[in-house]
Amino acid sequence: MVRLTADLIWKSPHFFNAVRERELDLRGNKIAVIENVGATEDQFDTIDLSDNEIVKLENLANMNRLGTLLLNNNRITRINPNLGEFLPKLHTLILTNNRLTNLVEIDPLASLPKLQFLSLLDNNITKKPNYRLYVIHKLKSLRVLDFRKIKQKERVEANNLFASKEAEEEVKRESAKTFVPGEIPSTEDVAEDEQPSKPSAPTPQQILAIKAAIVNSQTLEEVARLEQALKSGQLPADFNINDDDTTPESAQPDNMITDEKEANGEPKDSESEKKNDESAEMEEE
Repeated sequence: MVRLTADLIWKSPHFFNAVRERELDLRGNKIAVIENVGATEDQFDTIDLSDNEIVKLENLANMNRLGTLLLNNNRITRINPNLGEFLPKLHTLILTNNRLTNLVEIDPLASLPKLQFLSLLDNNITKKPNYRLYVIHKLKSLRVLDFRKIKQKERVEANNLFASKEAEEEVKRESAKTFVPGEIPSTEDVAEDEQPSKPSAPTPQQILAIKAAIVNSQTLEEVARLEQALKSGQLPADFNINDDDTTPESAQPDNMITDEKEANGEPKDSESEKKNDESAEMEEE
């Protein structure tokens, strides 16, 4: 990035261009901020600031002589609302290939009383609905827009479309809403339902099923994967289970106790009850 210093201005080429106007060439210096332009001493009809990295069209000194300002191939997103106070005789403004996106961003150009030639080509603003008619309506002195002469038919159409202040405001709102390819939407424009949803935690039945799967696992890798699922609270993607087919452990205690007794050679509860009944009958006899 290079600063636009008085020294740079004095050392830059200046000459009479093809239309016999005195021109200052500041093209391609990687300038990011307009500053110190008072060093020109208002000695130029044309200033060429093309192919730089300028973001804001501002900080201009009073230049009553300047008629043409070339700013194509920059990064301009904002224009000083009082631009006309500094450039009262500017008639040609080239803003081709910058970063103007919404119609409201060109409103400050209405402060330029002599502006007749304007180019906004290769800005996203040109893709907005009613772009051309809006610019014609807003800049009354304009004669040529994007290298196309403005016809009387277009002026009438623009006047009819923007017959009221409400209509103008509505077009501005639509411009702000309309998405243009190449634009980066702000975080405010991203709807909540477009945010990635968080995975839902497993149900109690699924947790029981995971525990059962751990017991029946054949490999250590499978055990480790299922244990990690329990710790994270997220069901593995390939773990499918129907909750209805899973019976909670609390519903199976009797069977488990019975099986343990059988394994230890102990009689089942029903056999114990039968023996108790037989002993009671013998005592009565």
